[in-house]
Parts: sequence; structure tokens; C-alpha cells
Amino acid sequence: MKPLRSFWRVFWSDRRAAAAAVFLLAEILLVLLLPLFLGQDPNVTDRTAGFWAPPSPAHLLGTDEAGRDLLARLLAGGRVSLLVGFASAALGGVLGVPLGLLAGYTGGKWEYWIMRACDTFQSFPSILLVLAMVTLLGPSVWNIILVIGGLGWASVARLVYSGTLSAKKAEYVEASRALGATDREILFRTILPNVVAPVWASLPLKVVRAILSESSLSFLGVGLRTPQASWGNLTQSAMELVTLTTRPWAWLPPGLCIVATGLALLLVGEGLRKALNPRNR
Repeated sequence: MKPLRSFWRVFWSDRRAAAAAVFLLAEILLVLLLPLFLGQDPNVTDRTAGFWAPPSPAHLLGTDEAGRDLLARLLAGGRVSLLVGFASAALGGVLGVPLGLLAGYTGGKWEYWIMRACDTFQSFPSILLVLAMVTLLGPSVWNIILVIGGLGWASVARLVYSGTLSAKKAEYVEASRALGATDREILFRTILPNVVAPVWASLPLKVVRAILSESSLSFLGVGLRTPQASWGNLTQSAMELVTLTTRPWAWLPPGLCIVATGLALLLVGEGLRKALNPRNR
């Protein structure tokens, strides 16, 4: 328990990381709970308010081209974008950690083929691969998560691989082997806890990249499509000059949400990096 208390002490002592973590928690709670109190359906047209209605007490962020409440769609889009971000990062970690452990510990053919696969995935611009795969599989939420997470394992595998190469030569690993520990026990009980810290610190950055990838796909019209909302396809209305210049309530809130969420995640990642550094504890 003492290392855990030390970790949280260092993390919360970083005011920027602590503020960012509180902001992210508040944002998640808002997109999950606020729709229950608003009572607005993000896919229903309000004919009374009309199309492209400016902000008003009835519609705090106005309406879109179909007369749908933009605040309700902003919250619905937040649920989708955050789900894509966190689920894609988790999938990349689930795939990358065991592959990195296997490549670094066993060496030989496993190391060769896993590292060459990493080279192959990282040699192409990620947005082009994501575009091609989403176009092939279809623009659904789970397909986007599968594609972004499935293509994001290589960077995680490299982190774990480099840590495993150093850890397997350490004295504590030799001591475990001398005491009769199996390879599986050495991998998951001895090496993994000592190499996973950089992965935890990099996960917020992977969430940011996944959110930006989904937003880019939706903005380009390849990702999620209306009536399903995401922060990306809500900003797509800014492609029209008249909307960009005269209707800022349509595209500015989702754009600000993307920027604020990305910045908060980066600050949390920096705080995790500091807190997971043994020298700071």
C-alpha cells in the first residue's frame, strides 16, 4: 500500500495533472448523466425552433440543419468520442503488452516476426491505414474501435519489448529463475510489473490520438455519419463557409471539447509519467 500512496501523493502534487484529471472526470460524468436531466433527444427535430436556430433558453446551443438540439448532440457525441478513445487505447494495450513481452523474453523467431510486424505497421501513415480499414469494414463505432486499437498495438509492443530486454538480464529475474519460477511466472509476476509503467504513462496519449483519428474520419465524412453524433461529425458543418462564419454555435463547442479533452489527457499522461518514476517517489 505504501507505493500506491506514494504514487497518488506525487500525482496529486502536480497541480496541472490533478486539475486535468478532475476536468476529465467531470466531463465523463456530464456526458453520461446530464442527458438524463435535459430530456432532449439528439435525433429528434424541433419544428417549433426551426433549422439553424441560435442559442436560446429552449436550446442552449441552438439547433442544427435538421432542427436537432445541439447540446443533446454534443453530449451524445462526447459519449461516442470518449468511448472510441478509451476503448481503442485499451485494445492497443491488450494486444501490445503480451506481444512485447513475448518478443523481448523469448527472442529468436518470435522476436523477429513481431518486431518486423511493428516495423510494417509503423512505416505507413496511420491515418491512411485507418481510412482504408474503416472504408473496408464500414463506419460503425465498434469497427472504428477495432481498427484504431488494432493498428495501435505496435507502439505499445515496442515499449514493453525494450523494457523486457533490459529486465530479463536483471538480478531479480535470475534470482526468480534460481528459485524455480516458470517462464510464465517470471514474465507476468516479475518482469511485467517492472516494465508496464511506461505503458500506463503512454495510454493518455493513445486516447488523444484515437479521439483525433475518429474526429478526423468523421470530419472527412468517412467515419460516423448522421444521425449518429460524434464530436468529429459535429464539426463537419464548419466545412460550409456560411456555417463557419455565421453559425459558430454549430461547430465551436465540439471543436473546443476535442481541444480541451486532448490537452487534459496530455497533462494527465505527464502526471502519470512523473508519479511512476521511482526517483520522484
